[in-house]
Amino acid sequence: MTPAGTLLSATDLRKAYGSTNALDGAEFSIHAGEVVAVMGPSGSGKSTLLHCLAGIVTPDCGTITYAGRELSAMNDAERSALRRGEFGFVFQFGQLVPELTCVENVALPLRLTGVKRKQAERTALEWMERLQVDDLGGKRPGEVSGGQGQRVAVARALVTSPRLIFADEPTGALDSLNGELVMQLLTDAARSTNAAVVLVTHETRVAAYSDREIVVRDGKSRDMERAV
Repeated sequence: MTPAGTLLSATDLRKAYGSTNALDGAEFSIHAGEVVAVMGPSGSGKSTLLHCLAGIVTPDCGTITYAGRELSAMNDAERSALRRGEFGFVFQFGQLVPELTCVENVALPLRLTGVKRKQAERTALEWMERLQVDDLGGKRPGEVSGGQGQRVAVARALVTSPRLIFADEPTGALDSLNGELVMQLLTDAARSTNAAVVLVTHETRVAAYSDREIVVRDGKSRDMERAV
């Protein structure tokens, strides 16, 4: 039974790659407006868990429910639409499109949903201002620093007003000062819109921005709040 108010939940997730069990009965839940850190050593299965929760990877078995809908019951087009409109993504290296300017990168998710260019870029600039990078709109990703580029990536993740943001090692390529700034801006912006954040990290200083921690080890998960 999924607790009332749960936005996304997963039970008994299992995923194997050949003879390697990436997930071995992992569980997860998150409420709207909550930031949950998924922690664990390299190879523990935390990124596989994120990819399953986001509908990018299909688990071998287990159940994932988002807003009352079962992800496995959706077809590829429905899952893609969910990732475009209701999910936002921040990756370790930003993954901005190098040929586009920063404002075009931020506007891209809106353009993919059919928003006209001027409106999309206007909304993009509003988010870039909140992330303190609105002065970089005309620059390309290769012309900005790593910290600036990551804040542009956060703005892109938030531009569609998603209900759920997946952040996979969002500060992994940054120094500590830029990492702190990115996390502060990301969590503040998400909470201001009541978006939930699934934060994959191996750094305790990054996990400190979360409301709750789930530790993944050998493909199994442990909710630290419930373990206390």
